[in-house]
Amino acid sequence: MLTEQNKALVLQFYKAFDDRKMDRALELLAPNFIAHMAGMPEPLDAEGFKQFGMAFYLAFSQGQHVFDEVVVADDKVVTCGRFTARHLGEFQGLPPTGKQISLPIMHIDRVEDGKIVEHWGQGDALGLMQQLGIVFLPGPKLFPHILRGVVAKLFRKA
Repeated sequence: MLTEQNKALVLQFYKAFDDRKMDRALELLAPNFIAHMAGMPEPLDAEGFKQFGMAFYLAFSQGQHVFDEVVVADDKVVTCGRFTARHLGEFQGLPPTGKQISLPIMHIDRVEDGKIVEHWGQGDALGLMQQLGIVFLPGPKLFPHILRGVVAKLFRKA
């Protein structure tokens, strides 16, 4: 019974975010909440997670979490699926593109005493940047390897 309550709570959190009811979503987080986000050097506390979430929320409207898989084990709820939205606000310095995005996502949320106390989040950041039209340039350490590969290809064709 508790596992079903945990599942309902976590799904309620994502629905509140999608419905743009951030106050309701944040009410579902415990005061000692901590988030482990892929690509972040340190875990985020509730305030850091709120700031991260608000930046995403303001940049991407019409957001929708669609979960293909929801697995509950004890106090953890795993959600796997896609997040779709439209880029209508500034995001990390990038002006709105108006582009529709679709990202594969996976979350693990741990529930304790009817609140989400811990979150692990993984989304396709590279895919997001590609969908927004941002071009990645290789770092300086890669240039010699790339140049060597190009030169080798030229000599093979000759």
